[in-house]
Amino acid sequence: MSKKKKAAKKKVKKAVKAKGKPRSKAKIKSKARPKVKAKAKKAAPVPIMGNRPTQSSKPPKGPKLTKSPFTKSELDLFKKILNELRKKISGDIQQIEGETLNTSSKDSTGDLSGYSFHMADVATDSFDREVNIGLASSEQNLLNDVDDALKKIEDGSYGICEKYGVAIPKKRLLVAPYVRYCLQAQEEEEKAPRRT
Repeated sequence: MSKKKKAAKKKVKKAVKAKGKPRSKAKIKSKARPKVKAKAKKAAPVPIMGNRPTQSSKPPKGPKLTKSPFTKSELDLFKKILNELRKKISGDIQQIEGETLNTSSKDSTGDLSGYSFHMADVATDSFDREVNIGLASSEQNLLNDVDDALKKIEDGSYGICEKYGVAIPKKRLLVAPYVRYCLQAQEEEEKAPRRT
């Protein structure tokens, strides 16, 4: 017998004496190496009916607020900006209504004859009308957001994120004074699937 085989037999005999059971050479070799535990992987969220579940994230840093973080002079500035924006949006809505909703298809084409229109002209007019109605709807939603922001200034909760309760940065409010969420919450809202 070779020296290697004799050494392996001695290891087996020692293992038998220690445990009472003979072990194979492979088990003896693996005994010398420390075992590394596999890390448990987190299960990925499963989409249900095509909707991906929202992944929870950490709320932004900052204290939870119940009162507006802005001074009276800053609130007056935001109120002035919102009122000017409200006037502009109201004017835009009235203009769209005047051009689209209050005119008949005959008036909008400029055709004064009693003859029928070409089908392509009717389709184009119909499409333009639908686009203008969509624009009016978007403007109305924006006007509602502006009105909500003005109400928040009055009740003292302006500039607070509706989702996390932290202060919305002043720079964000100067660009869009009607926003309801901080940037992180806005991104989460936009990523969340819409159910109809």
